Amino acid sequence: MKIKTDEITSIIKQEIEQFSTELEISEVGRVVEVGDGIARIYGLSRAMAGELLEFDTAEGAVMGQVMNLELDTVGAVIYGNFLAVREGDTVKSTNRLLEVPVGEGMLGRVVDPLGRAMDGGPPIDTGGVTRKLDIVAPGIAYRQPVKEPLQTGIKAIDSMIPIGRGQRELIIGDRKTGKTAVAVDAIINQRGWWGTPDAVVCIYVAIGQKASTVAGVVETLKAHGAMDYTIVVIAGAADPAPMQYIAPYAGCAMGEHFMWQGKEGKTPKHVLCVYDDLTKQAHSYRQLSLLLRRPPGREAYPGDVFYLHSRLLERATKLADQHGGGSLTALPIIETQEGDVSAYIPTNVISITDGQIYLQPELFAAGTRPAINVGISVSRVGGNAQIKAMKEVAGSLRLDLAAYRELEAFAQLGTDLDATSQRQLDRGGRMVQLLKQDQYIPFDAIDQCISIFAAANGFLDDLDLTAVHPFERDLLEFFAGPRKDLRDKLADTKSFKGLEEDFTAAVRDFKANWNPPSGSA
Repeated sequence: MKIKTDEITSIIKQEIEQFSTELEISEVGRVVEVGDGIARIYGLSRAMAGELLEFDTAEGAVMGQVMNLELDTVGAVIYGNFLAVREGDTVKSTNRLLEVPVGEGMLGRVVDPLGRAMDGGPPIDTGGVTRKLDIVAPGIAYRQPVKEPLQTGIKAIDSMIPIGRGQRELIIGDRKTGKTAVAVDAIINQRGWWGTPDAVVCIYVAIGQKASTVAGVVETLKAHGAMDYTIVVIAGAADPAPMQYIAPYAGCAMGEHFMWQGKEGKTPKHVLCVYDDLTKQAHSYRQLSLLLRRPPGREAYPGDVFYLHSRLLERATKLADQHGGGSLTALPIIETQEGDVSAYIPTNVISITDGQIYLQPELFAAGTRPAINVGISVSRVGGNAQIKAMKEVAGSLRLDLAAYRELEAFAQLGTDLDATSQRQLDRGGRMVQLLKQDQYIPFDAIDQCISIFAAANGFLDDLDLTAVHPFERDLLEFFAGPRKDLRDKLADTKSFKGLEEDFTAAVRDFKANWNPPSGSA
């Protein structure tokens, strides 16, 4: 009996020695102040920057994230219903970073930035696969030069401002100039590659937009069969600022899952991410920063607002073959005020990206759609992102159109022009007309090459402006029918080399037998 008592005594002593009265204040804290999607928490002294938090509220768990580490408190943003969080609520640290569900199950769905379905469909099943929302971009060793074209189906872009897979091309302009239309056309044009090794998964991130506007975009994508390969991420104007802040990162993480598939032995996919628009994300981040008492800088933005966009857009890349060879192409959209591209946020994003497509209100009002100003629009990848045939026919197109705009302004003075200048003016006018394009009607790359070949060789110079599009339509039908053999050769070689004479003769024969529609000459 004495032995048993000694054993019990030793066990109790051991337990007492191991017992610790120290409170684990790093695990649980309390909300001391809350409002506008921001909470100040006391007690989480060991919380990490960016750590995911769980607020225990009367209406259930609400997630948040550490943003500020201060002397006595932690500043956090709240994702979801911040009105449910009250002073005194307990907060638990999770020792993990913010994650979002990813995978094939997301395709065709409309989700919020946390990956929750918003389209009324069944629950999204991704098999528990998630990716970190905010990661370090792949380094130089993981990348290769951008050299594969990402066809948008828009003649003016594919010919003069080509976009490559893995590129970051900014779409910038005032509101109501067709920025979203350009991005949606690029998404619709990827339909032809779906189901092939060159398939492109598209992700459309709507930030701070009206719900009715986004619903219209979703209906357009459905009507053109584009939702099969598209994920729509929405953080609308009615959503709290924290959700608008993380929305682009969520869309990027969903896309990176497909880009990195090659590393897992699967077929890698190419991804197109549209961020519509990053101006509103910057506004939401400014709001969060001011509420968190961060020092305001230029235009009241915090000092790290450049980093906000650079760490997002640097994740767009073309991976090296040994890392799977996938790609993620970014099309960020920025809204300007009265065409001011020298403002803070526009200049930031221009310096981060590999070129910009500038949409000009005056051109839009004049009926030029898309209203691209070729003078200040540029692609820093250039001809590397074009097929050979397009490089051959459109090499000097940007300079020719810029010269045409200057000559057009001079001609408006009423000055008599010499014959050479008049010919340049006539050709430039027809080329501008040819590059006009209706929305949601993307052009195949080979058809674009044929159209520009005909215009560059002067076959449109003597046509009335109203006859340019009918001529183009009938010409493409001619090459899809009677001269399909010639078009097939061009599609195989992707170059006019050795085919110039055949194409010139074919277009000449077609024009000789072509009857302009009534009302045009």
